[in-house]
Amino acid sequence: MAEEWWWTYLVIVVAGFVATDFWRWLGVLAGNRLNEESEALYWVRAVATALVMAVTAKLIVFPTGTLAHSPLWLRLGAAGIGFAVFLLSGQRVIVGVTVPIIVLIAGLLLL
Repeated sequence: MAEEWWWTYLVIVVAGFVATDFWRWLGVLAGNRLNEESEALYWVRAVATALVMAVTAKLIVFPTGTLAHSPLWLRLGAAGIGFAVFLLSGQRVIVGVTVPIIVLIAGLLLL
């Protein structure tokens, strides 16, 4: 039984590939034929953006884990400051991600 320790990891890797990467590669192959200016693709982008924003809003307003111990005003303030700095920095994603984290950490340390 000890010689077969790798079997579980192999199943996880294969199942993970089939569940995610297979569909991603299929999307890449199918996506090469799409017109980037089509109405359908604008709709897909809008839906994807809305889903990301909905998850972000849920994490801010109804957090779980460690974030749930921070006050709402701190979470909202960090998000607002992060968004403002994101826009001021020329929409650099790394800035929009790191600034709210720094604001949250600073706010939690000061509380």
